[in-house]
Amino acid sequence: MSLKHVNTALATVGALFVLYLGLTFVLTPETSTPGVGLPHWPAGDGDGFLVMKGIREVSMGLVLGVLLVTRHRRALGWVLLMEAVAPFGDMINVLTHHGSAAAAFGIHGLTAALIACTGLLLLRETGRAAETTAPRTRGARTA
Repeated sequence: MSLKHVNTALATVGALFVLYLGLTFVLTPETSTPGVGLPHWPAGDGDGFLVMKGIREVSMGLVLGVLLVTRHRRALGWVLLMEAVAPFGDMINVLTHHGSAAAAFGIHGLTAALIACTGLLLLRETGRAAETTAPRTRGARTA
């Protein structure tokens, strides 16, 4: 299997997983919360913040999906690198609020690393493609 196929599979799985997470936070935030590593369910109307997290995840998944469908692979690589900030921030949030360190590193930290690696692989793939298709200008004279 080529690097392009592996990258496409990783990005597709990532986009679908992010969409799934987002939808679960929007539709059933009370069942999604224990899995993120925070120690307590928010008091009062705090579940509204979980719905906001879900909407953020859905929008991130849609951006990835659009870039995949339109075959903007280099942009997809850059967006994946930028989106790795979100699970990294989630990891810091869980640690700051005395949540489970195992969940912080094992769920959020690992997710951030996988997203960043997929982005780097896509950038590596598209960088090589650009090198092989770029016209040679060495030794060319300008008027």
